[in-house]
Amino acid sequence: MSLIITPEVTLEALQLRNKNTMSEWLGIEFIELTSDYLIAKMPVDHRTTQPLGVVNGGAFCALAETVGSMAANLCIDRNKYVALGLDINANHIRSAGKGWVYGKATQLHLGKSTQVWEIKITDDENKLCCISRLTMSVIEIRK
Repeated sequence: MSLIITPEVTLEALQLRNKNTMSEWLGIEFIELTSDYLIAKMPVDHRTTQPLGVVNGGAFCALAETVGSMAANLCIDRNKYVALGLDINANHIRSAGKGWVYGKATQLHLGKSTQVWEIKITDDENKLCCISRLTMSVIEIRK
C-alpha cells in the first residue's frame, strides 16, 4: 500500500486543506509528493523559534504531525475513513537557527486500523535535526 495519488491530489490541493489552520500560521508548505513519501517545509522564523533563536521542539512536532497526518490520509479511502493522530514522539538531534526545515514522512506500517509513520526533519544542509514517529488511528466515518 502507498500514497494514493489521483489527479485531484496535488501539492496545491494539499496546501488548500491547511488554509486557516496552525500549519498555515507556521508557514508550512507541501513541496514534494510521490507514492512513497510526502515532504513539507517550515520556515525558521519568529513563528517557529524559541527565545534562543532555534526551532522550538513543539514546532518540530507540529511539522511532523502535519506532514505525517496528511500522508496518512492519502493512503485511505477518505469517503469511508479518516486517519487521526494517536501518538507522536520526537527526538531532537540538532538545532536549526536559520532558513528552512524539511519534514519527510515515510510509512513504517499501514494497517487496517493503525498506521505508523517516520518523519525525518532536516535543515537546509540536509543535516538531521529531529526524528519523529507518528501513530495514526484509522476510523470509519460515521454517517
